[in-house]
Amino acid sequence: MPSPAPRTAVLPLLLAAPYAVYVVTLFLTLGLLALLLILPLGSLQARRHIVRATARSFLYLAGLRLRLQHAERLPQEPCVVVANHASYLDGVVMKAALPARFAFVIKREMNNVPLAGLLLRRIGAEFVDRGKGHRSARDARRVLRTSSSGASLAFFPEGTFETQPGLLRFHSGAFVAAARSGYPVVPVVIRGTRQAMPSHRWWPHPGVIEVEVLPAIKPTAATPEAAVVELKTRARALILERLDEPDLAP
Repeated sequence: MPSPAPRTAVLPLLLAAPYAVYVVTLFLTLGLLALLLILPLGSLQARRHIVRATARSFLYLAGLRLRLQHAERLPQEPCVVVANHASYLDGVVMKAALPARFAFVIKREMNNVPLAGLLLRRIGAEFVDRGKGHRSARDARRVLRTSSSGASLAFFPEGTFETQPGLLRFHSGAFVAAARSGYPVVPVVIRGTRQAMPSHRWWPHPGVIEVEVLPAIKPTAATPEAAVVELKTRARALILERLDEPDLAP
């Protein structure tokens, strides 16, 4: 049975506005501090460790309790993590939850966000175009080269999220990278971010965020093309089974 979404705290009306100002200021302050710390560092791993610590600090100071379940299921060897996407908070949560070795694959629009784009580039994020043109194909080839070099990758295969609860259809990029590189796919379920920070709001409410790591899966199909379909189908089914939200795939 899927676990119910964790509850968020209901702030008294008089505290809601001061809390919103506090948490936005906290986010901007910690983000700027992290950027200043990582800019001069030459080590990618050191930069990732600093940003991971910053993400964990933000969640703690914002009153968002992170519960990481079954972290031991993450393989020590390179792998591809895929997680459901429900809120702008998901990236911070996954950065706080996953080991620093993971490179995040993010929609290209984030590259143009002031300061955030620079910070993401400094921690080795891979930006991809979600369309079907020349740039999208070029981005896909670059991600494949990154995975082939031994890097662990983290994806939100839905590519976006909707206001209404539910799991959207998955794009194939994460599963192509896994099938071509031979890496296992690790499905991850995020609960509580949609309630803590819905799409119409730019600041979270205090609450509990759960990140559940599901067992890693490897393809049994004979060809890479069939492996992509198999991995995508199995990973999505596992996430949907553990996620207390409806299936929104067409």
